[in-house]
Amino acid sequence: MRVREYGETGPFVLLLHGGPAAPGEMAPVARGLSDRFRILEPFQRSSGTEPLSVARHVEDLHALIASRRDAAPPAVVGFSWGAMLALAHAAAYPSDAGCLVLVGCGTFDAPSRDRMRALLEERTGDALRARLARLAEVFPDPDARMTAHHAATLPLYACDLSSTETEAETVDARAYRETWDDALRLQREGVHPAAFAAIACPVLMLHGAEDPHPGRMIRESLAPHIRRLEYRELPQCGHYPWLERAAREAFFSSLREWLDTHLASPGPRSVAPGEA
Repeated sequence: MRVREYGETGPFVLLLHGGPAAPGEMAPVARGLSDRFRILEPFQRSSGTEPLSVARHVEDLHALIASRRDAAPPAVVGFSWGAMLALAHAAAYPSDAGCLVLVGCGTFDAPSRDRMRALLEERTGDALRARLARLAEVFPDPDARMTAHHAATLPLYACDLSSTETEAETVDARAYRETWDDALRLQREGVHPAAFAAIACPVLMLHGAEDPHPGRMIRESLAPHIRRLEYRELPQCGHYPWLERAAREAFFSSLREWLDTHLASPGPRSVAPGEA
């Protein structure tokens, strides 16, 4: 995996992008935390010779953490699909994470997804509906079509954005479909969220009150399986809290406070042989 690093001092924090397959979008969060944390921003595996799966992404994260781990395990902050991946990873490797933060976490059951679809339908006007219906004709390439769909529907996920630039560098439609199909399979088979009972660390949900992902329903689906789950709702906030005019400051304040509370500061960084 390609990994971007930010910050020189403080505990390690691993940031997981959403999508699936929207690498780069956590850069604004990384910059906002880099004054007091050492940030790793991995670009999750793209599509290739083997079909992608949740387990493949989990193993990639485990290998990354094993290669960079300090004395204390890092915090893992996941956004949207990345929050779902953070939970799957912490369930498979409980000692890999010192704490989890789930930002705009995705859904784990059909009622939550039905509610999300209903909210998006309510927010979609006729002009946008017609525009979306033409995307396949205008953008025959699936990656370009997915990029255009995301740009067109971004306002449906927002409250009052200060910017529409998510900083996602690429879109991989095949990686999205393979990964999401496997995530849904795990839910249908009852693996998730039941497996999250193995998570030992504290977990914080940070969720926008106006996010069409129904935060309180998602919390209720997770609460029976996660022992140390805290939920904080951000008013006047949609799916991307760091881009929201009214919620950005509260988002970073809550995130920093949680990380400061739950992460021990490491000692000086050791330099490996041959490392500059």
